Amino acid sequence: MFLWVGILNIVLAVLGLDTISAIVSLALLVPSLSIAARRLHDTGRSGWQLILLIPIIGLIVLIVFLAQDSHDVNDYGVNPKLGVPT
Repeated sequence: MFLWVGILNIVLAVLGLDTISAIVSLALLVPSLSIAARRLHDTGRSGWQLILLIPIIGLIVLIVFLAQDSHDVNDYGVNPKLGVPT
């Protein structure tokens, strides 16, 4: 999702539609945060993304957390890669 939002913002900026780009970014902010929170839950972490308050280091740490593989079982359910338990 982040890739598509980035591409869309670049295209709108090139076309000179900065206002529409800002509106689209704000409209997709909540879904983006929910996707990131879900991914953090899959890795066994809290969904709070307050680490982003640290300017550059926070973003790097969040990207590392989002890129890690899910645990087999966590507080939020079973790893979808394992399949449905029978």
